Amino acid sequence: MKQLLTFLFLLIAIISVKASKVDTVSTYSQSMRKNIKAVVITPDIASANEKLPVLYLLHGYSGNQADWISKVKSVADYADQYKMIIVCPDGNFSSWYFDSPVDNSLKYETYVSTELTAWIDAHYKTINTRAGRAITGLSMGGHGALYLAFKHQDIFGAAGSMSGGVDIRPFPLNWDIAKKLGSYAEFPERWDSHSVINLTHLLTPKSLPLIIDCGSEDFFYPVNVKLHNKLLDNNIPHDFISRKGAHNWEYWANAIGYQALFFSKFFKAS
Repeated sequence: MKQLLTFLFLLIAIISVKASKVDTVSTYSQSMRKNIKAVVITPDIASANEKLPVLYLLHGYSGNQADWISKVKSVADYADQYKMIIVCPDGNFSSWYFDSPVDNSLKYETYVSTELTAWIDAHYKTINTRAGRAITGLSMGGHGALYLAFKHQDIFGAAGSMSGGVDIRPFPLNWDIAKKLGSYAEFPERWDSHSVINLTHLLTPKSLPLIIDCGSEDFFYPVNVKLHNKLLDNNIPHDFISRKGAHNWEYWANAIGYQALFFSKFFKAS
């Protein structure tokens, strides 16, 4: 009995040591001339010299860099399970992850796609090519992930979206978008060019592995279905997942598991 207890104690100790590390780092954006926080989750790995792939995981409207790790604890487990670094940047509450033509202090497309990726590659042992980078997010972050990946396929090799606002035009008065683009009535061309659904012409078959997930009770469900159908019409392969669910953390906590597996398979195949 004593030997059994000793064995169990050692086993628990070993398991407890092997856990991902969660840090909050301060990164610098030259384009916006300010420091921006990001949560970086690094897995427990056998080799300290091993280069790892990176999944960039974006938060939604009104959130920040801590949303994912504080509300979905399993995110840290996925870093260990799939041996990937997970980076959750602060998207400034309501940036929508694009460079604003109205406010020069908001350049989150430049920050995430260029400055943050370069900072991560400089400070961690990463696979610093598109084969080692993927990006996804929820809601505003789902829009941001696809928007950035479609436009920067030299940086990101795969992309996803969970409950993403993939067409912002039906929502001209919501979520401070007009403050970033100008009103839809005055500048419809800006809204067109900043909507993911209008950027599918940037894709070619198999150029960018995609996984899109949205609950059937979500207010973004209709625009996600439209994006799905447009991708089918354009012969763009993608995974499209829909099940009963609304725009909430219960849904996203489930969705991230499918997304992490999808990106893990992409990294292994690259």
